[in-house]
Amino acid sequence: MLVERFGCRVTVMVGGLLSGLGMAVSALARTITDIYVTSGITGLGFCLSFQPSVTIMGHYFERRRVFANALSSTGTALGLSTLPLIANILLSWFGWRGSFLILGGVLLNCCVCGAVMRPLGPASGPNKPKHSQVLDKPNNIPLQQERKGLTGHVKTVLCDFLAFLHRHLAFDLLVSNARYRAFAVGVTWMMLGCVVPLVYLVPYATHNNMGIGRAAFLMSIMGLVNVAVRPVAALVLGLPRFRGSSSFVYVFACAVILNGLSNCICGVSASFKVLLLYVVVFGLSMSVAGSLLFTVLMDTVEMSRFPSALGLLCMLESGTLLIGPPLAGMLVDSTGQYTYVFYACSVCVSSAGFFLMVSFYFLDCKREAEKKKKNKKSMKTPSDLYQKPVITLANDDQCGHVASKGRKSENTVYVTSV
Repeated sequence: MLVERFGCRVTVMVGGLLSGLGMAVSALARTITDIYVTSGITGLGFCLSFQPSVTIMGHYFERRRVFANALSSTGTALGLSTLPLIANILLSWFGWRGSFLILGGVLLNCCVCGAVMRPLGPASGPNKPKHSQVLDKPNNIPLQQERKGLTGHVKTVLCDFLAFLHRHLAFDLLVSNARYRAFAVGVTWMMLGCVVPLVYLVPYATHNNMGIGRAAFLMSIMGLVNVAVRPVAALVLGLPRFRGSSSFVYVFACAVILNGLSNCICGVSASFKVLLLYVVVFGLSMSVAGSLLFTVLMDTVEMSRFPSALGLLCMLESGTLLIGPPLAGMLVDSTGQYTYVFYACSVCVSSAGFFLMVSFYFLDCKREAEKKKKNKKSMKTPSDLYQKPVITLANDDQCGHVASKGRKSENTVYVTSV
């Protein structure tokens, strides 16, 4: 809603201000409850900075959209490779309060990033999306209904609220767009176990007598793999043979399946060599999936509905993203083993990839069948083009009379002499 009302530039700058303020205020926290509140402010700023950044990429690029999305997501990989090491250095030099304060200053740079986002014109920009059929207030409600007391007022408010949800949260796409519905379900289920390995990799390594520095170095290696692979994936997926095709979703599903199956490597051993192999495979598949996540969404819905579709998708996946790590923690507490967490993540993520592949294959087959059926109906058969005339013997004086009978004379030949 803020993107449509104020544009991407203002929304990102407000998000950067909130995220930096929340992180800096965390340095003053005295209880864990204070950290919960300040982290919520930081998370709100992240939301306001993240969604407009993805939205404006879709409006800036069309022909090279895949390349732009993959290249822009390299920033996530760069942070993943550097932040574990930087966080350890800050923690040892300045303590946790000083680290929060410094990271808050770093997050204020989101305001600078938002300031350089060039506003788009009203015809193509996100400020004025094309919602010709969606109004804030439906036209089918008479104005006199507002004067009918409390009942009419409640009905008016309810209709306005439904129209608001229809416009900004894209609930109608879940009903009308089967491809968006399948993609939302698959990504939401995937997020249940997608981020958990990033949370539990370092504790799993330290639990098996590995140094904290070496364990954090594994996360840095994973980030370096992402930094190296994402630009390559951007170049490959941006080739002309991929443009205009629907193969992105299958590449994305294969990457998700590989990402899920890679978690089984952790169950083999907790040695540094095995975990090094794991972070390389995990980072490789994560790079391809991260490069195509929003590209597939842009191909699934119209760009005029992309902000609301992305907002609803983020809301759905945030629910599973929220409960994933606590469920994994409960599993570790009940079993005393970290390996079960990685096995559970493997089943969860790989099953989501299989669901996406099967669902989109079924929808593509259904679309092709409907297209063939439509083309078959639109094509006229030779018998329709050349209808056999009806031969009727008639006298000379009947020709002028039957010529005025309308359409029947068009396909009728009257023979007056043989």
